[in-house]
Amino acid sequence: MKIGLGLPIDDPALLLDWARRADAAPFRTLGLLDRLVFHNPEPLVTLAALAGATSRIRLQTEVLIAPHHNTALLAKQTATLDRVSGGRFTLGIGVGGREDDCRAAGIDLRTRGRRLDEQMTRLRRTWAGEPYGEGAGPIGPAPLTPGGPEVLFGGFAPAAVERVGRFGDGFLGAALPPTYLSGLFRDVEKAWATYDRPGRPRLVAQVSVALGGRHTLDRARRNLLDYYEFSGRADYMADGLLTTPSAIRTAVAALADIGADEVVLYCWAPDPDQVDRLAEAVFHEPLPASAPPR
Repeated sequence: MKIGLGLPIDDPALLLDWARRADAAPFRTLGLLDRLVFHNPEPLVTLAALAGATSRIRLQTEVLIAPHHNTALLAKQTATLDRVSGGRFTLGIGVGGREDDCRAAGIDLRTRGRRLDEQMTRLRRTWAGEPYGEGAGPIGPAPLTPGGPEVLFGGFAPAAVERVGRFGDGFLGAALPPTYLSGLFRDVEKAWATYDRPGRPRLVAQVSVALGGRHTLDRARRNLLDYYEFSGRADYMADGLLTTPSAIRTAVAALADIGADEVVLYCWAPDPDQVDRLAEAVFHEPLPASAPPR
């Protein structure tokens, strides 16, 4: 079982410290979310900076809302990040669902899924070195990872699951109970088989965590409530915050049991000492092995 860390978003100046500490610990991945009309740092710019501050840990958007981005520029940015990180970049990608973000980006909320499908076709062609389109040649640099960076799709709808089979390398399920996420994982595996893909998809789960004193826990809860206010489910999301080592280890074990290859512990308070607390919580005793292919 691999363990990653999701980076807090309310103090970007601290993220270099977070990254260096995580790189020195056994964590596999650093994840960073994407919003437009919000106070989070821009993820591709931030992960590029963190690539230079680390040498081992992977860097992951969790998830990048691709329809907000110009496709040609996104192809160039992601290939560049894959190269400068030494092939350590994973493009977690999704459609988003916030109307204010779409309005600011100048796209139609109703057609964002269709736009993502078109983007993925172009991204895959561009990463392979083919001309971008009529009147436009190849866009470099070539990614270091053959065929382009690893792509994980996040989401809840059947279309997100189907995209894993068509375009992706795996699936990222965020803040869902294991009983529900298990069904999505099995649907992803079915979509993978439908498209006759070799091997198996990588399955990643995310849980919200905070470890520390009352100030840290209260700040994490406030940040969760703020981030999910748009959804009408903010209290539910905040109530799911895991705040003890035993609760975190239990969640990791439950997610391993349904076949997760990695669990990302998403942090909602900026205190970087949490890196050491979380490392102690999850690595001080053996973690469950990943489930065998199904």
